[in-house]
Amino acid sequence: MSRRCVSGLKIGFAVVTIAGMAWSPGQAQAETVESALIQAYQNNPTLNSQRAAVRAVDESVPTALAGYRPRVTVTATGGEQVLSSTSLTNPTRAPGAPATYFTQNGYNSPYGAGATISQTLFNGFQTANRTRQAEAQVLAARETLRTSEQTVLLNAVTAYMNLLRDTAILDLQRRNVEVLQEQLRQVRDRFNVGEVTRTDVAQSESSLAAGRSQVLTAESNYKSSGATYRQVIGHDAAKLTPATPVDRFSPRSLQDAIGFASNTHPAVATAQYNIDAAQLQVKVAEGALYPTLSVQGSYNQNFMSASSLNAFVNSSATVLGTLSVPIYQGGAEYAAIRQAKETLGQRRLDFDGARDQVRQAVVQSWGQLDAAKANIEATSAQVQSSEIALNGVREEARVGQRTTLDVLNAQQTLVNARVALVTAQRDRVVASYTLLSAVGRLTPPVLGLNVPVYSATVHYEQVRDNWAGVRTPDGR
Repeated sequence: MSRRCVSGLKIGFAVVTIAGMAWSPGQAQAETVESALIQAYQNNPTLNSQRAAVRAVDESVPTALAGYRPRVTVTATGGEQVLSSTSLTNPTRAPGAPATYFTQNGYNSPYGAGATISQTLFNGFQTANRTRQAEAQVLAARETLRTSEQTVLLNAVTAYMNLLRDTAILDLQRRNVEVLQEQLRQVRDRFNVGEVTRTDVAQSESSLAAGRSQVLTAESNYKSSGATYRQVIGHDAAKLTPATPVDRFSPRSLQDAIGFASNTHPAVATAQYNIDAAQLQVKVAEGALYPTLSVQGSYNQNFMSASSLNAFVNSSATVLGTLSVPIYQGGAEYAAIRQAKETLGQRRLDFDGARDQVRQAVVQSWGQLDAAKANIEATSAQVQSSEIALNGVREEARVGQRTTLDVLNAQQTLVNARVALVTAQRDRVVASYTLLSAVGRLTPPVLGLNVPVYSATVHYEQVRDNWAGVRTPDGR
């Protein structure tokens, strides 16, 4: 076998080594796609931000529940004052008698304290409807979080496979340059003995320059993929190991996938909970037309009256009930009801749109997965045929039946085929994860990731019935 054939086989071995080798125990420091997904699930800032958003929405429930609870206010007064009063001493004097006056001057320090407690007994069911609305918003936020989790995990897989692909392509292009350098050396040797012309040398030099340009492009793509990997996963990439498709977690047929996604996808569930919240907002707005009933009790005790130097202690206690019946308030309440109804109609349309978008995503992902599977077979056959063709062209060139340009073209065709195979292998894996995300099953439990699953209900149960306190459950 000629040296050119041996050099060509090195590139084929590189593809197998980088894009399809089995994981060996000696690569203890290498990273798998599962470990990358775990890191992204725990550390991705976008996902952690969405979790914080859900926790913020949780607080809307105790806010609504506050309408059931009493309101207590404590007041205190105190200060210094100087009083001067002049009074008529003989208001019943005889006609013509002179009036006499008495002037009193003094200094005192009045102070007092009081407390007021009020309780709403009926407000047109607004508190109950606000509470149910807040609960629907919490459920919608949780489904939005599920959508964010799937988006982040899919981005993590894509970043992982892009970096793996670009690593393989960079190695292919570097090995291609090695082959072209060896080929240029041989062509120059043949030129020195008169077997080829200066044109053959120039063609080899041109191919080598183009190969080096492709290496630079591959290096740029590799660095870009590495930066994206760090942004999504949260750390620089170690040595990456090959990933396998996850078709086993997806429905077996397109119709099953569409049906499953239409019923359980988090985007559809979010739209449904938004409808529930909009319906309850209509009821809240209608509650403004109902009477309101409240009761209020107060107690006040003041020392050293602020209006009289003779009063020392003044106490008062009251309990009052208030019934308010709205008659007409300018029409704002009717506009609010109409607005809420229009918003409800919009949310129903959004629900239809969400189901259509989910269905479109499933059909598109299914088609991409089928195309990726077929592309693997096509590019594998292309690589095999290109290898055979290159070996044949080289043997024919050795006996003078092919030119140096023919060999260079065949070499480039083989490199392109191997790059296409690496890309097809990447697309095959990403397409399987994309379909899993489209049906709403790209989650750590389904993938079997060894990571604690974030539970949004934990924080909700911690804050739902809190009556007071400003510290969050995590201690902030």
